[in-house]
Amino acid sequence: MKKLKTVDADTLLYQPLDKPSFVVDGLIPTGLSLFCGAQKIGKSWLMLKLCLCVSEGRPLWELPSAPGDVLYLCLEDTFYRIQDRLFRLTDEASERLRFAVASCKLTDGLVGQLEDYLKERPGTRLIVIDTLQKVRTASKDNAYANDYGDISLLKDFADRHALAVVVVHHIRKQGDSDVFNRVSGTTGLTGSADATFVLEKEHRASDTAALYAIGRDIEYQEFTLRFRECSWELVERKSQEQLAAEVPPILFRLVAFMEGRWEWSGTATELLTQMGETDTAPNVITKLLNEYHATILRQNNVRYVYRRTKTGRRIVLSRGDGVDSGDGLSGMPSKVEAAVTPVL
Repeated sequence: MKKLKTVDADTLLYQPLDKPSFVVDGLIPTGLSLFCGAQKIGKSWLMLKLCLCVSEGRPLWELPSAPGDVLYLCLEDTFYRIQDRLFRLTDEASERLRFAVASCKLTDGLVGQLEDYLKERPGTRLIVIDTLQKVRTASKDNAYANDYGDISLLKDFADRHALAVVVVHHIRKQGDSDVFNRVSGTTGLTGSADATFVLEKEHRASDTAALYAIGRDIEYQEFTLRFRECSWELVERKSQEQLAAEVPPILFRLVAFMEGRWEWSGTATELLTQMGETDTAPNVITKLLNEYHATILRQNNVRYVYRRTKTGRRIVLSRGDGVDSGDGLSGMPSKVEAAVTPVL
């Protein structure tokens, strides 16, 4: 049996360690990232733009990239389609960007193929797999275990070689006020990934979209993008600090109210009374809780759910149970959440 390797706290406190590196500064870290969006929304156009930027060492929007070799597995495309996209996006392309339209499945040797590829091109910084479904094998076994196992194989590969692997995936059609809960599959996917991105349009015919980013080594941020001439261009970027500055102060007072409380339940009026708030209407606090539950509340380890009862509407606030403040993504549902319905 392999001996368990440990490190003591004193050593860890004083030993210099390298910070996580990025292929796109502050956005795409080394490790495993999920890039999710609805079908035909333009995910592949954005992935090709990312690959071109990294292979040429150009910024992605305003964010510097680290130049390196790039492999793009376009497993739902043909070389003709890739060529057509290149025609529309660039006049020149680097030989450091390579494409493949077929690969093994994860359970059939994909990681071995990637290992062999790295021996030939050790300068590879970024690998994009488009899409996850094309490298998975259908299984009727435990869905969570399958999701976690598949992503863990790719994450282990990315971590061992200190490179970024971005896996393109779909979102569910069912609505949810938290965009990250719409990622298709179980929390085994988002929980294993180092970063998760969701590209979402308000209307399919719209030329603008929101890109939401969250992860262990990146701050929560939101991008407004516009699709012009086959390229996703930046309209606006908001950092976590900027988004927090826009947040009504009462939400931070609510976070302070929950300090030392494991759970609180009651009506909006009762909540405002106990908080000592006299300038906010009950319907306003309910709206704010719903609007910011996936960002400010979650980032501060507060979970919000809501239910209707025979006697009226009740708010349920809880702390800690199932909330992973390290990566911003929730784990398994809490007992409270299992018994109530989130606000949509």
